[in-house]
Amino acid sequence: MAAVWELSRPEHQGRYDITVYQEGWRLGGKGASGRGPNGRIEEHGLHIWLGFYDNAFRMMRECYAELAAAGDDVFGDWRDAWETENDIALYSAAENGGWQRWDAHMPARAGFPGDPLAPGEVFSLTYYMARALDLFRTLVLDTQVDGVGAVPPGPAGTIAHLANLGAFAAAAALAEGLGVLATTLRAATAATSRGWIASAEALCGRLRAWLEDRFVADREHRFLWEVADLTLASIVGLIRYGVIFDPRGLDAIDDYECRDWLVMNGASLRSVQSPFLLGLYDLSMGYENGDPEKPRLSAGQGLRGTLRTFFGYRGAFMWRMRAGMGDVVFAPLYEAARRRGVKFEFFHRLTNVGLPPGGPLAAGERSRVRSLSFDVQARPRAGAPYEPLVQVSGRPCWPSVPGFDQLEDGDRLASEGWEFESHWDRRRVGEKTLRVGRDFDLVLLGVGIGALPYVCPEILARDERWRRMVSEVKTVASQAFQVWLTEDLCNLGWRGPAYITGAFAKPFDTWCDMAHVVPEEAWPTRPRTSVYFCAVLPDPPVAPGDDDADYPKRRAEEVRRNAEAFLQGPIRQIWPGAFRSDGSFRWELLADPEARGDPTEQAGPSRFASQYWRANVNPSDRHVLHAPGSFRARISPLDMTYDNMTIAGDWTDSGFHSGCVEGAVMSGLLAAHALCGSPMLEDIIAYDHP
Repeated sequence: MAAVWELSRPEHQGRYDITVYQEGWRLGGKGASGRGPNGRIEEHGLHIWLGFYDNAFRMMRECYAELAAAGDDVFGDWRDAWETENDIALYSAAENGGWQRWDAHMPARAGFPGDPLAPGEVFSLTYYMARALDLFRTLVLDTQVDGVGAVPPGPAGTIAHLANLGAFAAAAALAEGLGVLATTLRAATAATSRGWIASAEALCGRLRAWLEDRFVADREHRFLWEVADLTLASIVGLIRYGVIFDPRGLDAIDDYECRDWLVMNGASLRSVQSPFLLGLYDLSMGYENGDPEKPRLSAGQGLRGTLRTFFGYRGAFMWRMRAGMGDVVFAPLYEAARRRGVKFEFFHRLTNVGLPPGGPLAAGERSRVRSLSFDVQARPRAGAPYEPLVQVSGRPCWPSVPGFDQLEDGDRLASEGWEFESHWDRRRVGEKTLRVGRDFDLVLLGVGIGALPYVCPEILARDERWRRMVSEVKTVASQAFQVWLTEDLCNLGWRGPAYITGAFAKPFDTWCDMAHVVPEEAWPTRPRTSVYFCAVLPDPPVAPGDDDADYPKRRAEEVRRNAEAFLQGPIRQIWPGAFRSDGSFRWELLADPEARGDPTEQAGPSRFASQYWRANVNPSDRHVLHAPGSFRARISPLDMTYDNMTIAGDWTDSGFHSGCVEGAVMSGLLAAHALCGSPMLEDIIAYDHP
């Protein structure tokens, strides 16, 4: 959709006649959401936008402004569609059992994501390192010396006074050295770096000793020390191995596993097992085959994501959407694109990208797409266009089920349970083949990488680079569930604001209180809150066959069992008020959209059937990992081996190799550039990120 947005710009004066062919009834892929009973929002998982998503926010700000300028104000202003979030909570196992919580409040920063960069403002490793050193300098200056502040205590001339004066002077000298190093870094080049690398490492060694002396044995400051230890190890590694001036940037260390690289550069074993780093793996779903015992994340992308997250955000550290991803992102994009003349063909499942006859492609050999084959899953009645959106609380939204009443023979399709978004439901009402020169000139392939073996069999049979990409760029299934509660979390024993919470207990390590979306739903009696949970879902030992039609249902039932056990287990640690004196979970807290039974009754686990859960196991729904060394197998949207086709998705070589909104949008912008030269590469913020 980012590529469609660029190709349909008015500046192109209608040069591109664009048709989007979409499986099923809604846009969004892994970001699709729908409205279920009582208009409740049902997501693939927890979606939070980070404050450095400059390209994604810029696109959406343009979209909202364009709709408003056309007189369509139903979506409101983009600042109403997202709200700021600067609080996070991380968990670690407590020494005496249970869980220990670490809260952090990130300061708001000037501007908004998507604002034009200031003249001369460039995201670089030296920029990020200088900012980190500035923070260390502030930490040193603000930390008390032996229980006092800036003025050493005790009568002048006493041993206590002299000892404290010495500690104060050492801290002041350290702070001054950090300030000088930060200033030097901002102006450093490869040619000028040789003279200060050794002194920089020595200064970092002094800082590490100071941190260990002040914080390592202090239980209250343990989390602070672990973060500082990891940051310092990163700075040392970037200096020691010359990464800051390497033309490959962070790709130079991308063959290392993230934890291994940090330990190589001085990080303690305790730090690499800290909730901060665990939260990084949870956020990126970096677990091979969904196994929590197999964390896998490349050092380059792990560090790139961390640096941009903490030092590249503007406005707020994170941004929550007012409603579902489908409502806030894909509904306005759909409406604005339609106004621009873009056409949409729903219920079209791609089955083959056809090539001219021939054998394996030699290195450097080019080819082209000559046909596109689809299964037509359903047809609108009487040839009328399918209208995919429904109104909920006055806003256009995607429904969680298709509009069967708009489809030919829709009653039968509904009664037979056709699953248009399931890879394992291959039923169709017809076929369609598009031919180059007759039906299309250019192709943008925007499916998930997990679907490539099923939609590009001819390409994979002939192109070794594509086979390598499909083999080495791994994906993982995920699981999610949502509950709607009749009491807020404060009443259930949670303290503090509605944190975004990570590094919690498996199998649902990441969760968030989403009370702010409930007013967007349409409940007769509104629940007090809605809480979203998500995590990886382990793959089975043997992959399911393509004819295993019951596989999605079995995995969904597994997620349901996991969710019910989770509510009866780890949730006790954080919501003690959700349990009775006998230790049982208060199932009546779950708001039933169909008001089945008396909510005051002590319902059992069966009441969970009224909530929402899903197993994201479709090939195109699987989350993309960035394992060490896998960046070499990614193909760029700028690669035109097929001279009339480009690719887009968070699995491509986009400049930000992570399964996230920003990586997907950057890829779409590159795909648009490959087809029409717009946008300029220098206008893709942080595409040249090291």
